[in-house]
Amino acid sequence: MSWLSTLASVGMAVGPPLVYADQAFSIIRKKDATGFSRDVCAILLIANITRCFFWIGKHFEIPLLVQSALMILAQLALLYICIRYRPRISPESLGVSTRPISFWQWSQYTQYIEFLAGLVICQAILFLIFGRSDIFIAILGFVALGLESTLPIPQLISNYHQKSLYGFRVSTLIGWLGGDAFKQVTVYFFLQHSPIQFKVCAIFQLSIDVAIVIQRFMYGNDPPLSTLLNEEDELEQALALAEE
Repeated sequence: MSWLSTLASVGMAVGPPLVYADQAFSIIRKKDATGFSRDVCAILLIANITRCFFWIGKHFEIPLLVQSALMILAQLALLYICIRYRPRISPESLGVSTRPISFWQWSQYTQYIEFLAGLVICQAILFLIFGRSDIFIAILGFVALGLESTLPIPQLISNYHQKSLYGFRVSTLIGWLGGDAFKQVTVYFFLQHSPIQFKVCAIFQLSIDVAIVIQRFMYGNDPPLSTLLNEEDELEQALALAEE
């Protein structure tokens, strides 16, 4: 059983970050990030940064800490790709963001890095002040894991607005569903005696994954109207240039 436990730990550490490799390659191939919610990157970056501070206060399994470090690197790369190939009708391109300070809809990659650096500094200061408090550590854990459990929600909302899963890779959905099911079906968190935050949030996240699977059958993955309109505009521009 020791080799099986080791294999499960390696899979838990490396598997989740690798889920987003196919999503990144798909965006690069199409040169279009339409259909993938950039808020997924926001949730994973903020949650995993917070989870690293949680580990300092309450050590949990090393594979989960390694997972957080790899996930931060993976999401920084995916975020850069999403910004580079952002849709032409994105809020920052049109200047119509309705969020306070246009949160996570900024035009420059450096603005996202500055925000994340500020988050790390603020959390470090709070940890230095309250790090010896068990209540603070427990709250930090629930914030980190609670936020991560909302990971599929932005994609769920994006799919609903588009009435399509166009641009959202099936491999990513399988990775979400498989990973969260692995935590429950194999009872990984329970066998490893992980903190209660991991167990509660994993169950919630699995339920949202199932909702997205239902959307996949309801909506399919045909291109949404906005994408078709963009293609028509580009075709008209190409024809106009050819006539000149």
